[in-house]
Amino acid sequence: MGKGVCACQSEKFKQLERIIAEQKGQPGSLIPVMHEAQELFGHLPLEVQAAIAEGLDVPLADVYGVATFYSKFTLQPKGKFQINVCLGTACYVKGAQLILDKLAEMLQISVGETTADGIFSLDATRCIGACGLAPVMTVNNQVYGQLTVESAEKIIQEYLLRARRDINANL
Repeated sequence: MGKGVCACQSEKFKQLERIIAEQKGQPGSLIPVMHEAQELFGHLPLEVQAAIAEGLDVPLADVYGVATFYSKFTLQPKGKFQINVCLGTACYVKGAQLILDKLAEMLQISVGETTADGIFSLDATRCIGACGLAPVMTVNNQVYGQLTVESAEKIIQEYLLRARRDINANL
């Protein structure tokens, strides 16, 4: 590890080395290793991708290609609360774009970004299979349906209050 790596990151890289060692040589090991690495680090920055490539003896371009192809992988840190607004057909025609636009305005971020405080990430997704509840969003995989702009805004306000309580409890 380089001089600029903190002890916590160094420990995470040691864990990643163990994960790689368990999977090395097994066919199809790249994606499972990447999932475990993302769970460990919260995202897949270049240095993590490079460690995976080196450990599994695959080209870095292959790791990067998988990371950017599959939507479940992220190269940027995500917020504590990951908001996904469904823009599938049923949700879209029932106003999901208006909900997404309002949440982006409310959080002062664009789709694909994370708030500066690291509390929220906002993404658009395609059908999540809850068309009967359209329009739908998820927050950390908790499904919220039959939304309006107002109800979506209220839900996010509740998460913000929860985050503030957690911060105050840790002071």
